[in-house]
Amino acid sequence: MYQHEKSSKWLIITALALALILPAARAQVYVNITYVPQAVRMGAVCLDGSPPAYHFDKGFGTGANNWLVQMEGGGWCHNVSNCMERMQTRLGSSTKMEKEIPFTGILSRLPGNNPDFYNWNRVKVRYCDGSSFTGDVEEVDHDIYKWLFDMEQTNVHYRGAKVFLAVMEDLLAKGMKNAQNAILSGCSAGGLTSILHCDVFRTVFPHAAKVKCLSDGGFFINAKDVSGGHAIETYFSQVVATHESAKNLPFSCTSKLKPSSCFFPQNAARFVQTPLFLLNSAYDSWQITHVLAPPEADPKGAWNRCKFNFNKCSPAQLQALRFFRGEFLRAVFQLGPSKTRGIFVDSCYLHCQTERQGLWLTPTSPKVQNLTIAKAVADWFYDRSPAWKFDCAYPACNPTCQNMFKQRAQSISVPELQMSLAV
Repeated sequence: MYQHEKSSKWLIITALALALILPAARAQVYVNITYVPQAVRMGAVCLDGSPPAYHFDKGFGTGANNWLVQMEGGGWCHNVSNCMERMQTRLGSSTKMEKEIPFTGILSRLPGNNPDFYNWNRVKVRYCDGSSFTGDVEEVDHDIYKWLFDMEQTNVHYRGAKVFLAVMEDLLAKGMKNAQNAILSGCSAGGLTSILHCDVFRTVFPHAAKVKCLSDGGFFINAKDVSGGHAIETYFSQVVATHESAKNLPFSCTSKLKPSSCFFPQNAARFVQTPLFLLNSAYDSWQITHVLAPPEADPKGAWNRCKFNFNKCSPAQLQALRFFRGEFLRAVFQLGPSKTRGIFVDSCYLHCQTERQGLWLTPTSPKVQNLTIAKAVADWFYDRSPAWKFDCAYPACNPTCQNMFKQRAQSISVPELQMSLAV
């Protein structure tokens, strides 16, 4: 009798332990990669000619006919040599991509971690073209560069726009054509994608469907750098020229401004007709390290310590940071009034906040006016309340950003760190 009671107790304890462990495990569910081989026949390929790819976690229950399409970020390539280097990585070739990736934050299937979108069809579109899915060059043979890079494959394919359409067609065939609700979202270069392709995305759905777009960390501004130059303007101009992006940027913008100007969200977003949500930090860590103080504008590395910890900034540097915030807010306000646009601008020193659970929705997530990012996005999408949330300025600022430098240090990639610290 005693042994039976003891065994029963252990079964109960085990069951309770599993009840606690399994939800955490499900929160970190890994989703397998799906390739789109038929896209190759259409010329819709990654930089190296490999097929596009995405990860798809099927919706269920009340979310079976709802779709969230998240575009991966990862910067851009702005010239031949840069794109040739890129195509040797996962950002230029689907052969180099991870076969499975975790879905967390806005992609999570756990109700407690993602209460409004957990049972939607959730898709992560991999990024392998280097132009925010805007490139379209018929054929360019770069064999002249072979001796420089010692590579067997030297032909670069600039086909980002075709990749976007091919992936959308594949998803439509898998049920997205029946969507009742849909969101095109993305982080960083993927956030820029969600702005530039927002209205195109809307056209693939029936008129009755609710379709909106979300840009996370993708509102890059054309600001002066610390040397007084415009490094980011030069860089974006090179991206647009290399990929021949002009024909795939919103015509409503390019008919009034030069194409490279329409690669900047502060210009392109003004013409977007589909409801758009802008999620960004006014002290976006990528923009501080690459727009405000890029290595070429700071050859002596005077900003190296400040860029990664505002507590180590000089008074002059803090003033420059405040000015940058002012420029960022001015660019947002200049978009003009809109009843359908959502805004969530915090002051955390971060870049991209939707895909990381600790930033999207936890008890310690960043908040603006006591509102988490997850709640603000959901309220905006479902028209529950308007979302125009702006944070205060550093340093007398948001206590929910107290771990921002720790989070930044944990999230920054080694290549990005090396790029930012280069002298």
